[in-house]
Amino acid sequence: MDALLEGLDPEQRAAVEAPRGPVCVLAGAGTGKTRTITHRIAYLCQRGHVAPSQVLAVTFTKRAAGEMRTRLRSLDVHGAQAVTFHAAASRQLRYFWPRVIGGPRWELVDQKIRVVARAASRLGMPTESDALRDLTSEIEWAKASLLTPEDYPAAAARAARDIPAPAEQIMKLYTTYEQLKTEAQLLDFDDLLLYTAGALEDNAEVAQEFRDRYRCFVVDEYQDVTPLQQRVLDSWLGARDDLTVVGDANQTIYSFAGASPQPLLNFGRRFPEAVVVRLERDYRSTPQVVELANDVIKWARGRPAGSRLQLIGQRPDGPKPRFHEFDDEPSEADAVAGRVKTLLDEGVAASEIAILYRVNAQSEVYEQALAGLGIPYLVRGGERFFERAEVRQAMITLRSSGAPDGSLPEVVRSALHRVGLTDEPPTGGSARERWESLLAIVELAEEFAAATPDADLPRFCVELDMRAEAQHPPTVEGVTLASLHASKGLEWDAVFLVGLVEGTMPIQYADGDEAKIEEERRLLYVGVTRAREHIWLSWALARAAGGRKYRRRSRFLYSLVPENHPAARVSGGAQRPPLMKKEKPTCRVCASTLVEAQAVKLGRCRSCPSDVDEELLESLRRWRAGRARELKVPAYVVFTDATLMAIAEQRPTDSAGLVAISGIGASKLDKFGDDVLGLVRAGVGYSAT
Repeated sequence: MDALLEGLDPEQRAAVEAPRGPVCVLAGAGTGKTRTITHRIAYLCQRGHVAPSQVLAVTFTKRAAGEMRTRLRSLDVHGAQAVTFHAAASRQLRYFWPRVIGGPRWELVDQKIRVVARAASRLGMPTESDALRDLTSEIEWAKASLLTPEDYPAAAARAARDIPAPAEQIMKLYTTYEQLKTEAQLLDFDDLLLYTAGALEDNAEVAQEFRDRYRCFVVDEYQDVTPLQQRVLDSWLGARDDLTVVGDANQTIYSFAGASPQPLLNFGRRFPEAVVVRLERDYRSTPQVVELANDVIKWARGRPAGSRLQLIGQRPDGPKPRFHEFDDEPSEADAVAGRVKTLLDEGVAASEIAILYRVNAQSEVYEQALAGLGIPYLVRGGERFFERAEVRQAMITLRSSGAPDGSLPEVVRSALHRVGLTDEPPTGGSARERWESLLAIVELAEEFAAATPDADLPRFCVELDMRAEAQHPPTVEGVTLASLHASKGLEWDAVFLVGLVEGTMPIQYADGDEAKIEEERRLLYVGVTRAREHIWLSWALARAAGGRKYRRRSRFLYSLVPENHPAARVSGGAQRPPLMKKEKPTCRVCASTLVEAQAVKLGRCRSCPSDVDEELLESLRRWRAGRARELKVPAYVVFTDATLMAIAEQRPTDSAGLVAISGIGASKLDKFGDDVLGLVRAGVGYSAT
């Protein structure tokens, strides 16, 4: 038991040792959440609170589930289920189908878009591939949000969905899609969840059998749960509360797919006796990267109290973040490729470098720039490692190799010589890619041998099969190109965040919608927190070389770029943050819409708790009195009491934060901004004379 707790920090240990019952772990990026929850499962099992076979842990990707299973095995926990929501529901539905529905089990739709295409064709709607993908996404959002076809139009309007067709047409498409599936006795992935929840809700005998089987539940990435997934979880739990959830509302980036952080933020209300633990020690990134991440998220508007995790860097100091502005995209891409080359020359592995962008269409110019310097790269989202022909062939070869003499890595290398693994790599092209895939399997064998006593070829083949099922590939050497959404859950030594201009970050269709703008800010936060040591942020004023410089850097950068940095000045002068459309102010504690003028100024409801810095407030009052005497005006002309209270509560440290407070415009910023920011930053009083 001591070995199980050894190496945990105090907060991680508190989460691991929390008694059975509701536990909420608010875990910031890089704080060791997977380590914490797997050690908690092991702790509960070793203490006899629950048998491993009674544990069901769910997450959102096969990769994350595979990582959880691997860690549980290393902690000697065997029999616990660690799967995705859909995998868990599929197994349960397969088992209960004869009793709940009866007859032959319906097949799972392998290509949902084909059924959508048939429905669209029947209704005379567009059937081009892009249109079908968008329409399919709308049906998926509706089902994840527990909406019937009839519910869809009103719900889409409330959510301000950017829909690909009139809502009434999508309603008819959704209806026809469901009819076609029923006629063909087909299920889609959302049906797995719906039917499973229905089976447990409507059949007491089935529910009792399931609840006798599973007693302890763990949900990872709880901020990404959809209403449909929450319904399934509720049906699993019944009246019980043996539930551990882990999440970070600051990393909610899938609202467009129906995800909501509300179940995480409201966990304490649902379970008043819940143990809540905050993990804020960041072991992934240097203090410089952590500070940048904190600066990105601290200006989030309508930020609920439960999401206010302040990361604390635990690693030694590293290089400062790099900010760069370029005349055009090709220049930006060339500079990024040049910096990548420098990092490679300095010893950073190519697989530890990533270039992240907001939309996939941005990748092409970076592919060209990297290729021009002979730098290998991988576009994330392409063919999976274990689906490659050479990898499938290699696994067949290893299974049929018998048990030759030698260490596991030597045996694997020798076997793969027969399928193309030469001592020296080919010069390039597809042959080089094939060779690197085979070499990656050898390197995986080396890792497995180092971590597993008595490692042999049969055990290694089983490990490969498990990784293939979990889609958990070894690292192939090459710089990663990926969208910010695709980077979630990953990390690299060096991260380049590129194309950070208005209209792209935040994306153009988010403008005017505060909730969407804040999700874009969280997306940038996710990108920053992927970096362990090196972080680069850049933007270009024109798309094409020599083009008109009409672009503006992202509004999110104005509180990040140091004022004395060359990139803080554009087009020959300092550029103010772009004006945003009028948005309804919301409480920064509970996220409710604010109506009263004083509440708007304070940024919170009157009933929500104040976190005022009393010492700062007193300093501001003394400063205001002195300036009022100097200007020979009443004190309220400088700033009202409510404005001083808002400053002392929100404690802005730059101009962007100061003008975000209602009542502080350009004039007062020019007159008093430096004084006020100086007081906030220094935390010292003003000596009135």
